[in-house]
Amino acid sequence: MAAGLSFFKLSFLLSLLSGGSDLLIPISRPGSEVVKFPPSCNRIECPSYEVIHAANGYEIRRYDTTVWISTEPIQDISLVDATRTAFFQLFAYIQGKNEYHEKIEMTAPVITQVSPSDGPFCESSFTVSFYVPKKNQPDPAPAENLHIQKWSPRYVAVRQFSGFVSDSSIGQEAAALEKSLEGTAWANAIEKSKEDGGVGSDSAYTVAQYNSPFEFSGRVNEIWLPFQIDD
Repeated sequence: MAAGLSFFKLSFLLSLLSGGSDLLIPISRPGSEVVKFPPSCNRIECPSYEVIHAANGYEIRRYDTTVWISTEPIQDISLVDATRTAFFQLFAYIQGKNEYHEKIEMTAPVITQVSPSDGPFCESSFTVSFYVPKKNQPDPAPAENLHIQKWSPRYVAVRQFSGFVSDSSIGQEAAALEKSLEGTAWANAIEKSKEDGGVGSDSAYTVAQYNSPFEFSGRVNEIWLPFQIDD
């Protein structure tokens, strides 16, 4: 039973090994709303959120404080390759390679924060993070070459899409989210948050992935644009 569970965890964390597929079909299409809740979150723990607003092509969520265990930034030209490298570190972490020698339950999503390079053939910076289960968040286990991110409450503009994440299309999905937000108060808030050096200023966008590589239908991925609104 334990061996089967470990295999499931590894297969989940290595979902980007299936990258390279170009079958990125947006779930959100003209005349339809985004999916409100990733189905995989009915099976494993995900961070809770409140939907603030939904429109064609995007959704605005509010997340409370969350804790993530993150890799150091990885320099690469490929999001898929960088995330593959990072996933081995995260898998070892949840299997007990941490200072507490503690095994940790699988959660979703696994996220990749993307800071693109200035040129088309230059390396970008990718930070890959695992959502720490709520029971571990008061005292998350430290680990070598990983660091803990404690996120303050924040808003996130979200675009969902299906299929397997690939390098050839992820930029198009991020651009589509920005396009759908044009002319809205949310776009202004995102820009202000970046200019002020607040939430979302450390990356261009974040890619969230929820599914095992063995799930070929009903896959849900997301582009995130985090931001803050002054109360």
